Amino acid sequence: MVGAVIATCVFSGLNVAAPKYLGDATDVVVAGVLRVGLDEGRLGLLLVLVASMYILASLFNWVQGVLTARSVQGLMHGLRGALEEKLHRLPSTYFQGTSRGDVLSRATNDVDNIAQALNQLLTQLIMSVLMLSGSLAMMLWISPLLAVIALATVPVSTLITVLVTRRSQANYARQWKETGELNSHVEEFVTGHEVIKAFGQQGRAAGVFARSNDRLEWAAARAQFSAGMVQPLMALVSNLNYIAVAVVGAFQVMAGAMTIGGIQAFIQFSRLFTQPVGQIGGMLSLIQSCVASAARVFALLDAGEDPGERQGDEAVPADGRIVFEDVTFAYAGAGPAVANLSFTAEPGQSVAIVGHTGAGKSTVVNLLLRFCEPDSGRITLGGVELGAIARDRLRARFGVVLQDTWLFGGTIRDNIAYGNPEAPEEAIMAAAEASHVDRFVRSLPDGYATVLENGGDPLSEGQRQLISIARAQLARRDILVLDEATSSVDSRTELLIRQAMERLLRGRTSLVIAHRLSTVRNADLILVMDHGRIVEQGTHQGLLAANGYYTRLYNAQFTSRKDRAVALEAGS
Repeated sequence: MVGAVIATCVFSGLNVAAPKYLGDATDVVVAGVLRVGLDEGRLGLLLVLVASMYILASLFNWVQGVLTARSVQGLMHGLRGALEEKLHRLPSTYFQGTSRGDVLSRATNDVDNIAQALNQLLTQLIMSVLMLSGSLAMMLWISPLLAVIALATVPVSTLITVLVTRRSQANYARQWKETGELNSHVEEFVTGHEVIKAFGQQGRAAGVFARSNDRLEWAAARAQFSAGMVQPLMALVSNLNYIAVAVVGAFQVMAGAMTIGGIQAFIQFSRLFTQPVGQIGGMLSLIQSCVASAARVFALLDAGEDPGERQGDEAVPADGRIVFEDVTFAYAGAGPAVANLSFTAEPGQSVAIVGHTGAGKSTVVNLLLRFCEPDSGRITLGGVELGAIARDRLRARFGVVLQDTWLFGGTIRDNIAYGNPEAPEEAIMAAAEASHVDRFVRSLPDGYATVLENGGDPLSEGQRQLISIARAQLARRDILVLDEATSSVDSRTELLIRQAMERLLRGRTSLVIAHRLSTVRNADLILVMDHGRIVEQGTHQGLLAANGYYTRLYNAQFTSRKDRAVALEAGS
């Protein structure tokens, strides 16, 4: 950046000095005509000097352009890196209250807008100031009277710039806000295109997009219109100034107060003077657009992080004992998701958590993995409070299979090995066979080299979940968290997975969240939750014998299955 500024200063200095020598060359020609004798040597020297100055100015202009581009792109590289790191430090609750499309717009569109603005602003602003001050000094040297006439345009230009800037700032902020909302709609349509088509809502989706697109068009048009007013108005002021300088300068020449070369040089300097004034006015609209985007980017960078995100000096204990002590937590704007929750999972014990949808089961997982922090109470692992353990080190102890499967763009083999990239091929194949992934992968044309796209296409939801289970098996973590791990598989596959999981869970602490109560019969401890509280706990047989809430859940689930079986039999 220092090199770009130096190159800009040299370029501006050469551009300011050249008109003076060109005016001297004009005076040599005029003197030669009037005296019938041309000083060819001096004329040639002046012309070569002027040509050399313009050539050097072009060279330094190119140098500053290259250095500015490198500086700005380096700056944007760092800014994008800071955004990427920030996204990892943000709490899960941030993404629940912010659309993904808007976040993507801030990280891409707004950053690109800042880069484009800085490319034009950083050196051009310096160049304009130098050209403005340099040409003013030369005009005062040549003719103070004409310099005063030229300066008369400055207050007018300033007033125009201030008035236009006030209007354009709000319009640019609205434009980039509407851009983020439009991206949010596009992201929703792409993610939910199957649902949109299944319910025949293409017209409604198109209407939502059209309205958002109309708002963006109107906001962008107003921003561009208000910003576009600067250049024409500045050009008008510049042309009026040019007329005044030319007329008064002609009278000065006729009176013998100036030479023809002097008035020629002055007119060039007046152009050099008014041009930066107009450029600065135009740059202010760029600044407004840049500021609007920067405000959105820095709002993301300044977003609140988890209170314990930067904590974590304690080592991860080898003991796998998990204890929830009177834990209460509520999501923003909602009632408590869990309230006064207390339980203990001993090392090697399998703990199942069951209950109706919304009972708080998945919140237990979020708290355990520190996706969110408890409002009160404490959670310990091996006697150490989770907030004292760094998140990355804590999560390295857990093998996780979530209800919402996530597969990245890559091969099936790479997705299985995601939690253990250094695993040998034999271990990957063993995990795939144990999770019954192998039986459907072998039928694919490219087998384990099949490339997955869009979160797992072309596989079914059940097949994606099997791959997630294989990934957890291969990771071989001490503590396992299974959140509805069998929710998307058929009954036969569920049985096979349960058998594989029983082998996998042997000797490990595990938390199993399930709607299907058939998957938790063999758990060492079953916690029954309702409205964020544990209402019953015990073993499967003990809870059935108590004939309470768990029994009602069990009977409702299996009675409905029997009714379906009877209906199917009657229909056949």
